[in-house]
Amino acid sequence: MKKTIYSWTAILLGCAITAIGFVFFINPYGIVPGGVYGASIVLQHIFPSIQVGTFGYMLDIPLLTLSVLLLGAKIGTRTIVAALTTPFIMNALEWVAYPDKEALQSLDPSRLLGGILDLSDHLIIATVMGAAVIGLGCGLIVRQQATSGGSDIVAMILQKYCHMRFSRAIMLVDGVVVFFGLIVIGFGIGSNNTDSEPTIYLSLYSLAAIFVTSRVLAFVINGPKNDKLMFVISEKHLPDLREYILRDLDRTGTYIKSSGLYTGHEKEMLFLVVSYKEVDNLKLKIKQADPGAFVVVTDAYDAYGEGWKPLPSSKNDINPE
Repeated sequence: MKKTIYSWTAILLGCAITAIGFVFFINPYGIVPGGVYGASIVLQHIFPSIQVGTFGYMLDIPLLTLSVLLLGAKIGTRTIVAALTTPFIMNALEWVAYPDKEALQSLDPSRLLGGILDLSDHLIIATVMGAAVIGLGCGLIVRQQATSGGSDIVAMILQKYCHMRFSRAIMLVDGVVVFFGLIVIGFGIGSNNTDSEPTIYLSLYSLAAIFVTSRVLAFVINGPKNDKLMFVISEKHLPDLREYILRDLDRTGTYIKSSGLYTGHEKEMLFLVVSYKEVDNLKLKIKQADPGAFVVVTDAYDAYGEGWKPLPSSKNDINPE
């Protein structure tokens, strides 16, 4: 029960964070960070009377159907909740953030929250902040085996059937949306225009937003990936080192019987995975136990099992990297 409550809380929190990123940093400046909501921003420039979140509802319906059919009922149910919640929060925030309907239709940043968050002269800040916030929100959702709808669904389908990395599939799908944003917003077809800089520059900001979003998304799901794999080869049994690893580090490892290629002497090779913070102290302990030990330290891309991440439970599990 606690695990279920935590999972749904994380999904709803991710939806709220994603909506904040769009409403306060992305939508007002015509930046198109890909996905359904990026496409919705493009459509809102053509039909300003319709809110971005409403377009999100309209585009998500066929994609949600694909999610249930191709990705399974578990992912489909959670995705439906996330995809319906995000545009609802987005629309609600916009109604609160803008003083009247005219400002809402134009998404005028000078009237957003009374103008205190107008970043029209600092679009790179708006781009990076918005993309990072969206990546954080989407990452929280995806970690719970759900998606926020839109390009997430397409990316998961590409991952499952085309064996692409999730974050790379996101960049591919979002790149297509940015192309249409360039046509509609960059070349002035849409009704809303940003006067602070040439509108074609917005496509470059959009590409930067896609990259930042995908990197933050991968980081939130995978973590920093800085665990270390260590091999310790010694002619001694090293009982003190064994006790240090088991008692002080609360880790375990594996002894592997081996022999020297040149001498033919029997040796023991200790294999273990530790966090990067534990490496320096462990090297000192190894030197105390056997100054002549041979030690190899390398990166561990992923570690699964007790004390680390659980193994994937199904082929539908998300692996962004």
